[in-house]
Amino acid sequence: MHSENFYLHLFNLLYDYKLENLNQTRQNVEAIDLIDHTNQIVIQVSSTNTKQKIESALGKEIIKEFPNYTFKFISIAKDASRLRKNDFYISHSIKFNPSKDIYDIASILNKISSADIDKQKEIYQLIQKELGNEIDIVKLDSNLAAIINILAKEKWDEANEYDPINSFEIDRKIDYNELDSAKDIIEEYSLYYGRVGAKYSEFDRLGNNKSNSVLAKIKREYSKLKNSENSDNVFLSVIDAIKNDILKSLNYVPIPIDELELCVDILVVDAFIRCKIFENPEGYNYATS
Repeated sequence: MHSENFYLHLFNLLYDYKLENLNQTRQNVEAIDLIDHTNQIVIQVSSTNTKQKIESALGKEIIKEFPNYTFKFISIAKDASRLRKNDFYISHSIKFNPSKDIYDIASILNKISSADIDKQKEIYQLIQKELGNEIDIVKLDSNLAAIINILAKEKWDEANEYDPINSFEIDRKIDYNELDSAKDIIEEYSLYYGRVGAKYSEFDRLGNNKSNSVLAKIKREYSKLKNSENSDNVFLSVIDAIKNDILKSLNYVPIPIDELELCVDILVVDAFIRCKIFENPEGYNYATS
């Protein structure tokens, strides 16, 4: 039953079907598990993938109720490539083409791999929700995680050792972008701009322009979100997106969550100051003279 509902949502997403679970409206229905009245499709979901299984389903009396529909079969456990080559006896007037109406995991993955990136992301999110927490094997290496590991060693409550930035200009940018809730975060962590710059220099010594990839990642996350919400929500959403990206990384050495959030806040505020995210007012210059 769980597999039926999982494939219902997966096929609705992947093929733009409007499938429903027939067992929710008609109890103990044989041969048909899922139905789409709009696209005239009926589907059987099974762990048994034999010619006899399919012909038995095609021969059931309920099939007579759907003469203009297409019958599809999903094998959830075994490869069905040989099954697609068989000829099937169809006793009722329902459509069924074995070569394209029999699915297995391999054929579904091929369909997913040819989908556009937005569709793949939706499918990934669906499967992640179904299977629970992310699996380590799919985590990605990230320069973000590496710089966080460096920042985590800093004692941020110590006095700032570097020349301050032009706080008037930072306030002007905050007002220009109508940042109210985020203002406190920016003002609190803008003091660390010089220290972050020093850590970026340390980080860059590990490889060419590593800091650029971190700043570019923050900018990409901002670009995805900037037109969707108000400015405060965008700022906070960028912070959440960066934190989640770090947590997925194999490079990340776990630290207490409050320390991680502190470092991410500092990174995003630094990107704000450095003109990587949000609009700059005319003549904006954050550097001190």
